[in-house]
Amino acid sequence: MKLSAMTLGCPNWSLETILANVKAYGYDGIDFRGLQSELDITKLPAFTTDLAKTARQIKNAGMEVSGISSSIKVCDAANRQQNLDEAKRTIPVALALGAKNIRVFGGGNAKNTPRPELAKIGAAMVQQILALPDAGQIFWNFETHDNWIKATDCKLLLDVVTNPAFGALWDLGHTFRIGGESPEQTIAAIGPRVRYTHVKDAARDTKQPPA
Repeated sequence: MKLSAMTLGCPNWSLETILANVKAYGYDGIDFRGLQSELDITKLPAFTTDLAKTARQIKNAGMEVSGISSSIKVCDAANRQQNLDEAKRTIPVALALGAKNIRVFGGGNAKNTPRPELAKIGAAMVQQILALPDAGQIFWNFETHDNWIKATDCKLLLDVVTNPAFGALWDLGHTFRIGGESPEQTIAAIGPRVRYTHVKDAARDTKQPPA
């Protein structure tokens, strides 16, 4: 198992500082969820016009890029074009950096639309993303997040999209603290599809019940 640090936790650090500190702290790589004030790294010169230089810089620092955490929301029909545009931008960046994983959210309006219907929207969106050039060279990981924190809900979409390029990202804090699931329950629901995990250093407030 290898460990990466996510850039979401260090919004004030430059790329140079990230590379130096992540290595010093003993991590194997980096998960890019933005850089400083920009959450979408595919909009930054370091990952567009200067992408080759950035890739060399990361490699020379002895670091790997484990993944890119995108803002794609596959179950949100209103985001269709935005999702495709971000996916098209992210694929070449991931390949150039040697990143094997791209995080996607579920999203969608769960108050007005039943989750099984949202899963159908998500399945159609995922199929369109996987049809993009070179998309099959990357793993697209659906995070236990927002309306899809419970693994039993995530399973609705994972069961429809059986392509091995589409899997699950298990955020351990979300499923337990917010979803009220035990690790055993999460593994039973989506264990075989989990390709990536997010781990947080957090203390449970025992005075507050799970949401």
